[in-house]
Amino acid sequence: MDLNNTVAVVTGANRGLGRHLAAGLVERGAKVYAAARNPETVDLPGVIPLKLDVTDAGSITAAARIASDATLLVNNAGISTSAPLISGDIDDVRSEMDVNFYGPLAVTRAFAPVIENNGGGTVLNVLSVLSWFHPAALGSYASSKAAAWAMSDAVREELAPRGISVSALHVAYMDTDMAAGVPAEQKIDPADVAAQALDGIESGLAEILADDTTRYVKQSLSSSNSE
Repeated sequence: MDLNNTVAVVTGANRGLGRHLAAGLVERGAKVYAAARNPETVDLPGVIPLKLDVTDAGSITAAARIASDATLLVNNAGISTSAPLISGDIDDVRSEMDVNFYGPLAVTRAFAPVIENNGGGTVLNVLSVLSWFHPAALGSYASSKAAAWAMSDAVREELAPRGISVSALHVAYMDTDMAAGVPAEQKIDPADVAAQALDGIESGLAEILADDTTRYVKQSLSSSNSE
């Protein structure tokens, strides 16, 4: 996909990786709708702030109506509550599934006809190394990302006949607010992750593995499946 003159919608674009993705798209010549629950928090030059709450059906419908020229959807918005599945608050578990799985699915369902009507395009789902590695302490987050990985694969097959490709970005710790408590040496620069993601979209990659940890875990997963 040629990102020059692409029309992109990036959810959670007011900070972290989403902000870097939106900035990178602008640099590559795209028109960018920077979506956030509170669009007034979007301070990135060159973008169009867009109100979008991935857990609110009315907000999603309105955003799809406004961004009716979109050809690229980046499902980046997400949360982490650090809830274990058994001992954690069940409301936290539901919240993570709502934002990390049902949210991108609902946004994709709303924007698929928009992208199709504009001649086709791409959906990028921002996932995690925890799509494949499931520590108990992060059971809720890992479960939501594993579900989002399965969703990405299934939606890829369903949308292909409509001229829409689906890419999944997998990454470990990034230097963002979500990983504020993680030692710096374990974190990758989100600007680098964004650049890799956009390169992957341009190359048509189905899966984009952004760091050594993620590549190692994916390779180990493949090895275990072959035994």
